[in-house]
Amino acid sequence: MNEFRDSRLPPARSVPVVPYASYLRVYEPLAAFAEPERAYWAEYARRGAAPTAQDELRRSLADLVRVPVVVVPARESADAFTAEVDGALLVCPWRTRLRGWLALEELVEWFPLPVLDAALPPVTRRRAAEEYERWRERNPDARPWIRTGVWQVPLRWFVLVADEEREYLPGERLRYRTPMVQARRRLARGVRTLREAEGYGMLAEGLAEVGSWLEEFHPRSMVELDYGGLLHALPADRLAADHSARDLAAGIAALRAGETGRATEVYEELADRWRMVREKLFAN
Repeated sequence: MNEFRDSRLPPARSVPVVPYASYLRVYEPLAAFAEPERAYWAEYARRGAAPTAQDELRRSLADLVRVPVVVVPARESADAFTAEVDGALLVCPWRTRLRGWLALEELVEWFPLPVLDAALPPVTRRRAAEEYERWRERNPDARPWIRTGVWQVPLRWFVLVADEEREYLPGERLRYRTPMVQARRRLARGVRTLREAEGYGMLAEGLAEVGSWLEEFHPRSMVELDYGGLLHALPADRLAADHSARDLAAGIAALRAGETGRATEVYEELADRWRMVREKLFAN
């Protein structure tokens, strides 16, 4: 494993906006990791000092205020989120460097080119893309353990979890945790139902892409859907009332039963709800 990156803050370039993001994480058992990484994570967990999601965010933001701005870390993070389930240690590596490259590719879809050029000059983006291409040639099978949704929870993520798995502690967290086998089962049923219905092709394909990602992981893994920073961006009463996983499950069940009108009503209400959240990204 690589060494821990220097956590000292550099001179400030500007104060970045804290991203209100949600996360889809996979925690794998130690058996999924080859040596010497397996031994490293076992010792890492024994130290009992695993950082939090806020620590990860703080370290990422430190790079954004460097002069010049650091788009992608020079070295991979040696940190992870850990969990213990039924006596077994599960590990979710941060892989911050890989996720930085992937996020850079997605920025083009989110922001107009003039805005993007002002924040990240073309030469900086080009250099990062070339570096990623060289790295990918050496690591063709690499994949992230964490996916991020900015100012939203992508609707397809809710297919993986169930309302009874919802954990809400006001001011602390809103998350779902489910065994990988359950997530894959729900996903397979959802994809099948959506592909058989008219007008849900985009949701079905997006869900199938998530399924391809999940297939890369150990079958005894755990899947976590975490509202992350959205917990601090949305009103507490709205969070308390939010049962999006239950609502989407009801819509898919209606499709399966042939109640297309009811399914459309549920899906449109859910899509509108999260569209209003996403639009906050561009609000003053």
